[in-house]
Amino acid sequence: MSLSIVIPLLNEEESLKELHDWIVSVMQSNHFLYEILFIDDGSTDNSWEVITRLAAGNENIKGIRFLKNFGKSQALHAGFRQASGDIVITMDADLQDNPEEIPELVRMIEEENYDLVSGWKKKRYDHALTKNIPSKLFNWAARRTSGVKLHDFNCGIKAFRKEVIKNIEVSGEMHRYIPVLVKNAGFSKIGEKVVQHQARKFGKTKFGADRFINGFLDLITIWFVSKFGKRPMHLFGALGVLMFIIGSGFALYLGIDKVFINPTGRLLSQRPQFYVALTAMIIGTQFFLAGFLGEIMVRSRKNEPRYKISREINLAQREKEYTP
Repeated sequence: MSLSIVIPLLNEEESLKELHDWIVSVMQSNHFLYEILFIDDGSTDNSWEVITRLAAGNENIKGIRFLKNFGKSQALHAGFRQASGDIVITMDADLQDNPEEIPELVRMIEEENYDLVSGWKKKRYDHALTKNIPSKLFNWAARRTSGVKLHDFNCGIKAFRKEVIKNIEVSGEMHRYIPVLVKNAGFSKIGEKVVQHQARKFGKTKFGADRFINGFLDLITIWFVSKFGKRPMHLFGALGVLMFIIGSGFALYLGIDKVFINPTGRLLSQRPQFYVALTAMIIGTQFFLAGFLGEIMVRSRKNEPRYKISREINLAQREKEYTP
């Protein structure tokens, strides 16, 4: 059984050598065939130089460097496309994920036939107000929305069968909800393992306060895409019909009242029901148009590259030296 360890990173030069040595020690002690894929997401420090030096001394290392910072989701996407192992492990590069967890994750994939095993940082060493409480809120909302019963959706350390990562598309900032993407792709056996969380040793987190808003927006997006991504007319058409029924009902009421009941009463333009009817029918028409446009976009969508690579290290063609 071969492993691919995918590690997205941004400005983590201090931790890379220690993380590499730790992973190699675990791989050798467990006699794993392995490759390590470092995905440099546009670092501005010396992270790429460190990766190049590590690759020169270890033929099991692959490296990909983006031209600029495209985000963690894009880095994972690039790593998944390059991964060749039977089991794919994802880890963060900040030493908060413990490589000693890997053998048990692999065992759960092999012996218990999980498609995905996600880590659960049950005891965290982050600040409660800025990370722990928002994390619990995110995970609760994700469980209720997706039906995936995990405690920690955004834990960095996960294990996948190879066919799983080859059949999901991690885009935007959807790395937070990879287990939901896995479920939506048809892989239903998703497990969880309590893992050791460690305090950050070097540097500081790369995610700011905007991740709270972005996380909830991404959750709404993934709910919508999973339910209506391939059939947007089912949502917008239904809303359009509902609004049209409401508008038509008010219009019919006003017409009957004006013609048969109170022909000498106020002008229609002086009655609030007239504006309710008009607004509802206009909104209903807009929903229909949105549904039609969505259907056209779904059918005409083309695959476009979401990132550009400036340097690459792989097993077929080693890059021994790098000149910035």
